Amino acid sequence: MKVKICGITNLTDALNAIDAGASALGFVFYKKSPRYIDPFEVRKIIDLMPPFVQSVGLFVNEPHTYITQICQNSKIQLAQIIDEDNYTNLQSLNIKYIKVLRVKSKKDIINIKNEYVLVDAFVESFGGEGKKISLEWFKDIDCSKLILAGGLKEENLDELSSYNFFGLDVSSGVEQEKGIKDKTKMINFIKKANEI
Repeated sequence: MKVKICGITNLTDALNAIDAGASALGFVFYKKSPRYIDPFEVRKIIDLMPPFVQSVGLFVNEPHTYITQICQNSKIQLAQIIDEDNYTNLQSLNIKYIKVLRVKSKKDIINIKNEYVLVDAFVESFGGEGKKISLEWFKDIDCSKLILAGGLKEENLDELSSYNFFGLDVSSGVEQEKGIKDKTKMINFIKKANEI
């Protein structure tokens, strides 16, 4: 199971996440988030990351020019984009990206095209609130290109065993406090994810 640890704000947490077995690290470029990190600080972390771990930047309702510039400044490899207000001209991006769908009902999931999408629970703010999507909505859905986010923690991963999610995205479920990760929680989460 692919696991992305999102909301990384410092080098120690980044290296601990990698040691725990994370497939990807997420960095939040949404300035209103308590997990926001400056792009040039991200560059310093990425420069020290080993190969084969992907770096992902989270963007919320930003134009493609801004996303491109931040990805260049930070050396981010993949843009994770929430674009509910249609700010982003996705066709003009010169970086690989994945769209985020903040799910309100099963209808949102049924309408997903055959593409990789990160699905998160809808909340008024943007991410890291620990709200879960109803797993009932994924019944009879091919989840092989879906990355599940929202309210995930070691204790509830067993519920996912009958689904074939491509990967998991976790932030608050492996934290001591907002923006600070817990090494043991990351280790336990990824170990459990690999068992389902």
